[in-house]
Amino acid sequence: MFTLLRIGTGAGFAGDRLEPAQALVEEANLDYLILEGLAERTIALSQKQKRKNPNLGYNEYLEERIRILLPALIKNNVRLITNMGAANAISAAQKITEIAGDMGLACKVASVTGDDVLENLNREVSALESGINLREYEPILSANAYLGIDALLPALSSDANIIVTGRAADPSLFLAPIVHHYNWNVEDFDLMGQGTLIGHLLECAGQITGGYFADPGYKDVEGLANLGFPFAIVEPNGKAVITKLPNTGGMVSLQSVKEQLLYEVHDPENYYTPDCVANFSTAKLKEIDKDQILVYGATGKQKPDTMKVSVGYHAGYLGEGEISYAGSTALARGELAEQILKERLKPNYPELRTDLIGVSSLHHGQFGSHSPYEVRVRAAALCKGEEEARRIGHEVEALYTNGPAAGGGVRKRVEEVIGIVSTLIERKAIAINTHVWE
Repeated sequence: MFTLLRIGTGAGFAGDRLEPAQALVEEANLDYLILEGLAERTIALSQKQKRKNPNLGYNEYLEERIRILLPALIKNNVRLITNMGAANAISAAQKITEIAGDMGLACKVASVTGDDVLENLNREVSALESGINLREYEPILSANAYLGIDALLPALSSDANIIVTGRAADPSLFLAPIVHHYNWNVEDFDLMGQGTLIGHLLECAGQITGGYFADPGYKDVEGLANLGFPFAIVEPNGKAVITKLPNTGGMVSLQSVKEQLLYEVHDPENYYTPDCVANFSTAKLKEIDKDQILVYGATGKQKPDTMKVSVGYHAGYLGEGEISYAGSTALARGELAEQILKERLKPNYPELRTDLIGVSSLHHGQFGSHSPYEVRVRAAALCKGEEEARRIGHEVEALYTNGPAAGGGVRKRVEEVIGIVSTLIERKAIAINTHVWE
C-alpha cells in the first residue's frame, strides 16, 4: 500500500525567493522538494565561471538555500532534488556535505553528472534554430544534454537526502521521484506523459500560484508579497492535485493552471522530453476546492532516440549606454538624443538599437498618444570586440554637455554575450555517473 506522494517546488529559476521553499518543507508534509534553477543561458554562464575557478560553477544561491533548508529537510525527512549543480554538480555536492558537517547534521548527497557533452559534441551537425553548422558558432563554450529520469533513478535508489545534478529536463526532476515512489514502468508512456504533465505544471513555482499570472484589473491576485509556491499530491495512477499552503498568498485556479499548461509548449500533442513524447491535449483539469486543481488524463508516446543539447557560444560584446531626461519636454529631448546617437553611431554600427524607455522600448513602437514626464534613452549594439562596444556608452555619456539639455543619470556597460542554440545527440553518447557523498 503506497502513501500518497507529495512533491513541492521550492524554486522555479536561479534567483527565486528563498522563503517559500522553507515554508513548504516545514508545513506541507512533503516527501520531495524540487529546486529548479537552470535556464538555457544559466548553465553556459556557469561553465564560464567554472573555467575561472574549478570549484565553482554551481548556483550562486545554493549555499544560502541549503543552510536555510537543511535542518528542516533532515527533521521532516524531505528529500531534495535540484539541478542547481549547474556546471559543477560534484563541487555542489561536496559543498553541501561541508555545510552539513558545519551544522552537525548527517546528510547523504548524490551528484549526477553526464550532461556535459562538450568533449564529444559533433561540430558538423546543424543548430536546430538556424540550420547553420555548429562550427560557425565557434568558440563554443558549453554543450549540455537534457538528462531524463534514467539519470536520476540510480541516485534516488541510493537513499541520498539530497540529489544534485546539472542540466536535466525540468519535468524529469519531478517525474523521477514519482516513478521511484510508485515503481512505475518507464515503458508505460501514458504514465510517463501524465507524470511529465505534473512536472511541467510545477516546474516554474510561483507562475502557477498566480505570480506571473497576475495582471491588475484583469487577473487580480491577492497576497503577492507572500506568494506561496505549489505542491502536488500524486496518486498511484498519476492523478494529482495541484495546491499551495493555505496561509500563503496567491492562488491556484483553473485559469492559472491552464496558463502554465501552455507555457513553452509549441505542440501540446507532441511535447518532447527525454522520457517520452507527452500529449497534453488529452489532459483534464477540475477544480475540487479553493486552490485545489485536479489534473489527469495526459498521455504519451515512445521516448525519442536523441536528446536535446543546449550549446552556449561566445556571441560578442554588448555595448550599452543610458541617459534620462525629465520635465515637460522630456519626450522631445529624448527623441533628439536618440536622433543624435543614430547619426553618430549608425554608420559604424548598422545593427544599433535605440530605445525610449517608458515610451517605445518593449514593443519598439509607440501605441497611443501620451507625453511622459520622464524618458530614459538607451543605445545598444552587439559588437565583435570590447573596445568597439565601449564606444556606445561613451557617445551616450557625451550627451551630458553636447545636448540636448539636462540629461542625467548616465549608465555605461560592456559585457560578453553568451548565445544559445540547440542540437541533438544520440543517447548512447551520454555517460551518466552517480557519486554519493556523506
